Amino acid sequence: MKIALSAQQDDLQALIDPRFGRAQFFILYDTETGGFTAHSNDQNLNAVQGAGIQAAQNVARLGADAVITGHVGPKAFNTLQAAGIKVYVGVAGDVQTALEDYRAGKFREVNQPDVAGHWM
Repeated sequence: MKIALSAQQDDLQALIDPRFGRAQFFILYDTETGGFTAHSNDQNLNAVQGAGIQAAQNVARLGADAVITGHVGPKAFNTLQAAGIKVYVGVAGDVQTALEDYRAGKFREVNQPDVAGHWM
């Protein structure tokens, strides 16, 4: 399984970025191998609109099965759902701890966005 985590930097010690669409990076973690890759989200940091949709499309292209983030808006959520990607929100702290908490079953998949559009 591949998990995309919104992150403020490009490593496992990075803090979870609370903004999905405008996250600085996505850490793609493979639960089978324990390996990860970091992917810049620069193109969406200052987007006037559509950042959430574009970020969700990029995460889907990376092959993510799940997303762990702080918050996700309605357009990004709908795009992730259409791609069959599970969404976990309300996550804070660092990426490594978030992965440990995920494996321990501490997160619940959500079935709706947790913020309105254009949240910053």
